[in-house]
Amino acid sequence: MDLRRLRYFVAVAEARSVGKAAERLRMAQPPLSVQIRKLESEIGTALFRRDARGMDLTEAGQALLSRASAALALAEEGAESARAVAAGRRGRLAVGYMFVLANAVLPRLVPELRRSLPEVDLEFVELSASTREARLLDRTVTAALCMPAIRHPEIQAVQIGSQPLRLALPARSSLARLTAVPVSRLEGRPLVSLPRPDEEPASSAVAALLRRHGVVMPISSRVETVHSAMSLVLAGEGLAILPACAALGAPRGIVFRPFLDATDAIEIAVCWRRDFESPLIRDFLKCAGKAVARL
Repeated sequence: MDLRRLRYFVAVAEARSVGKAAERLRMAQPPLSVQIRKLESEIGTALFRRDARGMDLTEAGQALLSRASAALALAEEGAESARAVAAGRRGRLAVGYMFVLANAVLPRLVPELRRSLPEVDLEFVELSASTREARLLDRTVTAALCMPAIRHPEIQAVQIGSQPLRLALPARSSLARLTAVPVSRLEGRPLVSLPRPDEEPASSAVAALLRRHGVVMPISSRVETVHSAMSLVLAGEGLAILPACAALGAPRGIVFRPFLDATDAIEIAVCWRRDFESPLIRDFLKCAGKAVARL
């Protein structure tokens, strides 16, 4: 049973006339009559009583009418849902974010997404250096806010901003008394580094900064997240060089200082699978760009 034949049946039932239904459907009367007879043959029973006053539904026809109307409405709803998803008005958007960006970006990003995509189901997933790539590849996450961008052949990345690097250190440190710290003052001091050794070097910007200034900092610990790094800094395990926005989530006793002779920054990027084609990505990029621009 196809939907076209059901539409013909509903039109005849509502008009109580093949002729009037044909006019409404903008088709000739004989083909419509043929389709109604085929439907009755398919079901195996008469759906109309035909007399001089018109066509009345049989009990079987009445039983079919309510269900046929519901089926047509459901089909139209499904088609509209498909069009809405294709246009980016509906759907599901699982947003991954790295902890370092949570306090700085989410309070601005989430309201922007709610305003721009009111009918889209939103989900938020915290990511780490070791999970962000996998969560995108297995489609747990639709788009991810990363720092820095993911470098992978199956993942597209677009830079939407950057954050200057800052020195995170205990408030009791002698360097904390400086308003800006010369990079040379870091020589020989222990470094709490991100990420773990087996992961993509998210600290490459830090390595480049130290290398350019000829400074060597022995690594005391390697961690995945900025909150772990700040906890170890607070415990006296070393210093950390982190994005400035990490200061928003810093525990008491940690201070951030700019560098006197360096303006290095680390990129903020939106990353998604290259084979994911949806207007949702375009809209998400706009919203994320607005949120990051206000940092």
